[in-house]
Amino acid sequence: MKHISSLAKGVALGSAGFVMMSVLSGCSQGQEQQQEKNRFLVIEQLTNGKYVVVEEMPTDGPSRAIIREKDANGNVTERVMSEAEMKTLAAQEYDKFQNGGSELNHEGSGEGMGLAGTILAVAAGSLLGNMIGNALMNNSNFANKANSVNRSAYHRSAGSYSSKSSGSSAKKSFFGGSSSGSSTYKNTSYGG
Repeated sequence: MKHISSLAKGVALGSAGFVMMSVLSGCSQGQEQQQEKNRFLVIEQLTNGKYVVVEEMPTDGPSRAIIREKDANGNVTERVMSEAEMKTLAAQEYDKFQNGGSELNHEGSGEGMGLAGTILAVAAGSLLGNMIGNALMNNSNFANKANSVNRSAYHRSAGSYSSKSSGSSAKKSFFGGSSSGSSTYKNTSYGG
């Protein structure tokens, strides 16, 4: 009987250890996801002269952007903007935002924003730091403008994932799956 009792205690401790390791690894993954990654952006000029992000990807290298602009004849030119240029524009726009003079302070009219506002709206955290990025996203006008200038599939998929996960009533299972209360039976045959 002592053997069974000590075995049960060992199983309980092993299970508790497994649960604790799972919780701790989940916390570290959440912290990694909160850190802003550098961005590769494709920013396109609209016919009204404003800009929107049409492509966005996280990158391990430095942040950079391709700026697509149209000249008076309608010819499209592309130029590459380095991380240093992006940081300079973002910092200037952030100063305007702090003083109330940025497009990001006000509710938008029309589509797009100036180039500096677009860059700040999309990449504030990776260019100026997480604290500034988080502070800006807590401003409802900023958050609305940031969503309106970003047309990229990456932004839409990241946004829909967070809204699905926060608004879902599905229960999470211990191993990460979800169940919504209904069960399905699969007729599976193993081994012939």
